[in-house]
Amino acid sequence: MSTPRYAVTAASGQLGRLAVAALAERAGAQNIVAIVRDPTRAAGLFPAGVEIRQGDYTKSDTLDAAFAGIDRLLLISSNEIGSRTPQHANAIDAAKRAGIARIAYTSVLHADTSALGLAGEHRETEALLAASGIPHSLLRNGWYTENYAASIAPALQHDAFIGAAGEGRISSAARADYAEAAAIALIADTGERAIHELAGDASYTLADFAAELSRQSGRAIPYADLTEAEYRAALIGAGLPEPFATLLADSDAAAAKGALFDDSNTLSRLIGRPTTPFGETIGEALKAAPAAH
Repeated sequence: MSTPRYAVTAASGQLGRLAVAALAERAGAQNIVAIVRDPTRAAGLFPAGVEIRQGDYTKSDTLDAAFAGIDRLLLISSNEIGSRTPQHANAIDAAKRAGIARIAYTSVLHADTSALGLAGEHRETEALLAASGIPHSLLRNGWYTENYAASIAPALQHDAFIGAAGEGRISSAARADYAEAAAIALIADTGERAIHELAGDASYTLADFAAELSRQSGRAIPYADLTEAEYRAALIGAGLPEPFATLLADSDAAAAKGALFDDSNTLSRLIGRPTTPFGETIGEALKAAPAAH
């Protein structure tokens, strides 16, 4: 039996690059196709031997060419909030035309019941997968610790870590943990439908996160808990686009009610090791952060 060919969409993104590397390590780079919107900007992003193809969620003809000869597809969700469902529909339809045997899709933690505003498009995509008849795996990813680590530089600048998550506990993991899980599930999953609720082993509040940031930086960086509206306004004031600020504020408000908490340890069982502690990701971010003051 010939070795399967694996493809990863949105492969030049932060998760995509890690997933391609994880797949190449397990299945051989020569069996991996990295699908990107602009191949001219993809040089040097992937391990040697990985084939790069052009594919755009909004252009079905590019997807037909990109998926040719592919056996298993990692469909990484689009980053275009509000346009994702039709884009994912294009990819699923093209996968069906190409005869792809399995799709693994990066959804969101507890998508079927989640209060997160961004869960709606994931639910719609999960329904499209169910209707497609293609065997599939739902990678219901929890929060990336890097989502909060991105706020470390401004927190150091302003001597406060802001958010709107209250006392909600967040079970995040490093992006690389989720990428590894995606590679393993894409290679190994069988059956019509597999659901993986993926989250970090340990959970923390944003006050805990700020305390660990204070400890590692040697500075007092308190957590300032804002209302959802105040947090959204602060993010817009910091220069974030309004839709993204709205998304982040909504996510924190949902986290306050437990939307980002999971204690099933499914992720660590799948990858065969503990998930990356949030303090480790903070440490990496601190190394990269410009010195404040």
